[in-house]
Amino acid sequence: MQNTDSSIVVILGTGGTIAGTAEDAGDDIGYTAAQLGVAQLVMGVPALGEWALECEQVAQIDSKDMDHTLWRTLARRCAAHLQRAEVAGVVIAHGTDTLEETAWFLQRVLAPNKPVVLTGAMRPATALHSDGPQNLLDSVIAARHPGAHGVVAVMAGVVHGARDVRKLHPYRLDAFGCGDAGAIGRIEQGQLRIFRSWPNDEAIGAAALAADVARWPRVEIVTSHAGATGGFVRALCVDGVHGIVVAGTGNGSVHRELDEALAQARSLGVTVLRSTRCVDGHVIATPADLWPAAGDLTPPKARVELMLRLMAENEQRACKT
Repeated sequence: MQNTDSSIVVILGTGGTIAGTAEDAGDDIGYTAAQLGVAQLVMGVPALGEWALECEQVAQIDSKDMDHTLWRTLARRCAAHLQRAEVAGVVIAHGTDTLEETAWFLQRVLAPNKPVVLTGAMRPATALHSDGPQNLLDSVIAARHPGAHGVVAVMAGVVHGARDVRKLHPYRLDAFGCGDAGAIGRIEQGQLRIFRSWPNDEAIGAAALAADVARWPRVEIVTSHAGATGGFVRALCVDGVHGIVVAGTGNGSVHRELDEALAQARSLGVTVLRSTRCVDGHVIATPADLWPAAGDLTPPKARVELMLRLMAENEQRACKT
């Protein structure tokens, strides 16, 4: 649970659209991401002035370019701040393209007992009606909420759990959803209304904080579709892949040629996890399945999950030797 003596919210900046600018205030698409520092973003929201905040610029990127090195750095900075008794929680200003992947990575690496809130914007800071300032304010409100814990995302007034959050639309303001699970809560007129419990998924990837990123297991995603072949799978095996997430059709079904290639990959020691191309729902396992199911995890999150599972297995083997 959150320390009741905590009062500071730490805001970490990583760039993204929320920090983006465009030459024309009416241009919500042709902007350049990651142009403003996190301190500038906070100064642009006067209502934040009433609370104790700290700002730290961890990175300045377009989140399409998120990588494992930055993930590890971000997790380390979150862990360091969350250990401070005076810190109530952490807010991360993040690009929306890979926000859901970062959220699941942080939940599975940290499983924090204080809140880590990711937020971003669908319009740049220079837009006539930028959504970034409100999202940032709402995120601090969520981070200060009594009893809040785990990794969540706050966009358009909705609090999404790390496991459930997903980007559904390329440019609409309400671009994020949370599937069948539903929202954790909504922020209405500065107050957070809770609908269900905060994230409680346990940590399995603590090794990622210390491990050399170059030694992280390599996991890639392949998609099943009409006319699919096993060419990509065979190429990945030659290239040294350790795990493959297959984004199947429907309930995770896989084209027969792709199935054959995945079976060959498994014989070479490659681990396979099966997800679905469908946006909502989850893969229901059956006795006839060739591949373990990723449940309700989207393919990008299933990739993170498999990578961390393989990392944990490698650590266990190393401890036994």
